[in-house]
Amino acid sequence: IVNKYKLRGNVKSFNLGGMGCSAGVISIDLAKDMLQVHRNTYAVVVSTENITQNWYFGNKKAMLIPNCLFRVGGTAILLSNKGRDRRRSKYKMVHTVRTHKGADEKAFNCVYQEQDDNGKTGVSLSKDLMAIAGEALKANITTMGPLVLPISEQILFFATLVAKKLFNAKMKPYIPDFKLAFDHFCIHAGGRAVIDELEKNLQLSERHVEASRMTLHRFGNTSSSSIWYELAYIEAKGRMKKGNRVWQIAFGSGFKCNSAVWVALNNVKPSVSSPWEHCIDRYPVKLEY
Repeated sequence: IVNKYKLRGNVKSFNLGGMGCSAGVISIDLAKDMLQVHRNTYAVVVSTENITQNWYFGNKKAMLIPNCLFRVGGTAILLSNKGRDRRRSKYKMVHTVRTHKGADEKAFNCVYQEQDDNGKTGVSLSKDLMAIAGEALKANITTMGPLVLPISEQILFFATLVAKKLFNAKMKPYIPDFKLAFDHFCIHAGGRAVIDELEKNLQLSERHVEASRMTLHRFGNTSSSSIWYELAYIEAKGRMKKGNRVWQIAFGSGFKCNSAVWVALNNVKPSVSSPWEHCIDRYPVKLEY
């Protein structure tokens, strides 16, 4: 990128390779930290998926799944801390919350690059993946909840938590209604099971997960860039209004769950360069499994 666009010599460049499908939010978090230190500057975050790097040529089923899910994709996001750019900016970053479960062996090994019995290298997906993703999400929203939820939801959540701890009560943990905090949800399009699980656990409607399902249907799993294809879908549908709050949820190997919260500064018009430009009128499509 530096060579292609002949960027100046004092540019600060970071390569966050090997961070999995949640690398997009990690990059945003890094850019946020950089912009807090360096005044009047820009930051560009480029999120890509290159399937040739981890393409598996063997026959082990658990390692063939990524071949079916992943597709090439890429996005670029421009961030600024210049006051004069607020007028023309689409969104304001509100929060980033990162959760890393790598200290747990099951979580560490649930998405793991290794060799099969024939020496073919690939990425293996564990059958425990969804359960581990659920634990990572739980830890992530426990941190993020107090930052975004109304006081009434926070009281209910923590009251249930305290009752469970003090009285060893056999009660289901209270799931906060995040629909009170967010207008749009961009859930990493890692696969149908991921979207189904979050739709169920967060008690979301079909419309809330529409952007994620349609992105998976149209582009496949584009790894760290998928949450931006989803945001582009919402924009292309003309649904992003001034003041709307967006929750981007990304999962990745490690195992990691990362969240980014944005608020729309204006009504966002569909972009002429959107990846959905020539097909948005055909979506949503009915999916039959």
